[in-house]
Amino acid sequence: MEYVGIQTQVRRNNLRSTLLLILFPTVIVGLTWLFFYILYSVGDSESGYGAAVVISTTNYSFLHALPWVLGACGLWFLIAYFSHSSMINAAAHSHLLSRKDNKRVYNLVENLCMANGMQMPKVNVIEDNSINAFASGISKKTYTVTLSRGAIDKLSDEELEGVIAHELTHIRNRDVRLLIVSIIFVGIFAFISNMMVRSVMYGNWAKGSGKNDKGGGAIIIIIVMVLAAIGYMITMFLRFAISRKREYMADAGGAQMTKNPRALASALRKISGDSTIEAVTREDIAQLFIEHAAKGKSKRGFFSGLFATHPPIEKRIEILEQF
Repeated sequence: MEYVGIQTQVRRNNLRSTLLLILFPTVIVGLTWLFFYILYSVGDSESGYGAAVVISTTNYSFLHALPWVLGACGLWFLIAYFSHSSMINAAAHSHLLSRKDNKRVYNLVENLCMANGMQMPKVNVIEDNSINAFASGISKKTYTVTLSRGAIDKLSDEELEGVIAHELTHIRNRDVRLLIVSIIFVGIFAFISNMMVRSVMYGNWAKGSGKNDKGGGAIIIIIVMVLAAIGYMITMFLRFAISRKREYMADAGGAQMTKNPRALASALRKISGDSTIEAVTREDIAQLFIEHAAKGKSKRGFFSGLFATHPPIEKRIEILEQF
């Protein structure tokens, strides 16, 4: 495998992640326009109107609907953005770990933060014997590093330091904020898709006034459902791609912080065989961990790999051992 320097890896992943994130609102706006275009194209198929009339009508409806779509998305985004941190902690069933509870862990986090000019985050623990960890929060007041009890008990100081450095890199690079944004966008699009399907199924287009109209309505329903499915797959692919790129970068950052990439590689080997956290059942929470934490992980093929939340852990280990 070609050697990839830490700074080169960081620059590449920053660029790719930025480009991927920009595509989210583009997908939402583009599919909203396409929805109106399909709606009017099928509706006017019997009238004989030309393409210019269909496009003009589409643009008119799209421009009038766009403020409502963006407004609803913006409101949803703000509510989810500022409440997501507490939701994550509740879903992971984690609780605060203070210095008096475990000086070893607290000192490892504090020393890394002092050495890298970072503010000390909160430290949480999940009472599970499996080995895993994640970072959460959207601001300095809410940034949190969460470790499983298994990670604390089963990893050596050097390995645990590598895992903590990995999570601190997510915080330093605002990866958690980026992932939260991507998760919210997927949720918003799922809601928009559902509303589109419902508006067609229960609106005038589905009811129709004659056989041709009913046939057109059925066609619209099929097209919109296919369109919604395609759009949802696109947004899921983009979200998971962001997650994969950020994991590589966090590995590189963790190695840079500790100057001990092989310790993190060793920790990842242990994590790979015991990463399932029983309390974590939500997919969006499981993908925040250093390795996917939910049950039911299967071997990867080409297509499953495209939608995986994490890159293959073997490849991550191989890259770390290059340094």
